[in-house]
Amino acid sequence: MVVKKHQPGHLCMMKWLLLIFAIIFRPDEIQAWGFYGHRAVNKFACFALPPEMFGFYKSNIDYLINHSVDPDKRRHSDPAEAPRHFIDADHYGENPFDTLPIYWKDAVEKFTEDTLQAYGIGPWYINKMFYRLVEAFRKNDPDAILYYSANIGHYIADSHVPLHCTENYNGQMTNQHGIHGLWESRLPELFATNYDYFMGRCQYIDKIQPFIWSAVHDSYAALDSVLAFEKLLTESTESDEKYSFEQRGSTTIQVYSYDFSEQFHLILNGQVERRLQASIIDVASIWYTAWVEAGMPVLNPWTVIEDEKVEVGGEDFH
Repeated sequence: MVVKKHQPGHLCMMKWLLLIFAIIFRPDEIQAWGFYGHRAVNKFACFALPPEMFGFYKSNIDYLINHSVDPDKRRHSDPAEAPRHFIDADHYGENPFDTLPIYWKDAVEKFTEDTLQAYGIGPWYINKMFYRLVEAFRKNDPDAILYYSANIGHYIADSHVPLHCTENYNGQMTNQHGIHGLWESRLPELFATNYDYFMGRCQYIDKIQPFIWSAVHDSYAALDSVLAFEKLLTESTESDEKYSFEQRGSTTIQVYSYDFSEQFHLILNGQVERRLQASIIDVASIWYTAWVEAGMPVLNPWTVIEDEKVEVGGEDFH
């Protein structure tokens, strides 16, 4: 429910208090795709798999959906988790992809591990998770297969978000605070029901690391338009028309208004949908490639894993 705009008199003070409350108590926006997007990516990636994999993944689709957001939940308890979700590519200069080595050891040698951790290790961590998934397939361990499938799906989806590739991840450096949540949460929340999620069959990936970095490069290439279009739209929008208030349970929160969100979505011309679609097919392709690399083990379509978790080993890169 949208709360109506300001009214004269004492109601102005009430709205001002609500605004302060919303800003202070607003949920964390810096979570790629929000819960909706991550759940959709893992869900629809299952339908891009070949028949030999589809039965097992479809039988466990609830696990893959429910655990698609586990990495975001771990950010609150594991200090090592946050850097796995992003890379501040622009920290490395005007042409970062000419500077950044795609292989972890080369990157550590060039920049030191402390620097890499400070500015995000997303692409390198996806590669690490890929080989853990390969090993899970080799052992034909259904628990581990699902655990790493659900988790790598999250990190791959993150790599497709333009605002996960920049130090200006929430517009804080350009007076566009909140743009992160607008692009990846508010727009899908309002318009994703009209997206096309069925992307055809996944593909075998010949070279994993260049493939991972290609997705990051595409996300980074989209960053300028995200920031520029929001700025132009804000400049042409009255301040009291940019935001509205909505009731979420027992809490009233400030959100980007429907009209502002709709205009931004139109200006982006399908960008959010395309990045979500790319996430889906890339996740499925990573799952498929790991299965092939493991020798294409037979996956029992009748094996259903309950809500179990697999312990993750050490997080070093050696």
